[in-house]
Amino acid sequence: MPLPQQLRGRMPQAVRDNQALRALALGAGLIPPRPMHSAAEGELLRTLVRDTGARAVVEIGVYEGSSAVVLCDALQPGADLHLIDPFVDERGTSLNFGWRANPTATRLAVRRAASEIRVHWHVARSQEVGRSWQAGPVDLVFVDGDHSYAGCMEDWEVWHPHVRPGGAIAFHDALGPRGSEGPTRVVAELFRLREPWEWRLLAEVDRMVVVRREE
Repeated sequence: MPLPQQLRGRMPQAVRDNQALRALALGAGLIPPRPMHSAAEGELLRTLVRDTGARAVVEIGVYEGSSAVVLCDALQPGADLHLIDPFVDERGTSLNFGWRANPTATRLAVRRAASEIRVHWHVARSQEVGRSWQAGPVDLVFVDGDHSYAGCMEDWEVWHPHVRPGGAIAFHDALGPRGSEGPTRVVAELFRLREPWEWRLLAEVDRMVVVRREE
């Protein structure tokens, strides 16, 4: 059981950001994964899973597993959740400076939430996983990995062919003043500055933009 929020809030920032201490506490279940999405964005992910009847979901960029926990909670028993993260950020385009997740601790955090679904881990670059993908059509892809323009565009190019008609892709950090330049530019070029096509904008909440593949 996580420590009470009041107690966690009293810890100095230097302690909360210490990678080794975070890994120990997260793995032991003393703290929850650091939130990487807003409450409204989390609810949007739940709605997407429910409305698409998702049975196969891919998350690109897991970090400590906060969004993965939301997806585990929303998915029906027996569904498949593919979690992709190399757990390195060599170019500094995925996480805030100094942040880094421990893969073992993240796996333990997700395992506690995933008792009734099948979780598949891919510790690799998302583009490499997408190019060798053989797990069939996907209902939902959540893109929250490499935030550079090239990295985000490559995720789109590699993964959108795997999404079934009626399925969706959610881009994080792609909207508003707090959005990142790379995902925001990708969304603008693909869905705001071109004629209507097979994909259309479905929802925009806080920093998240969702597009849907027409049936």
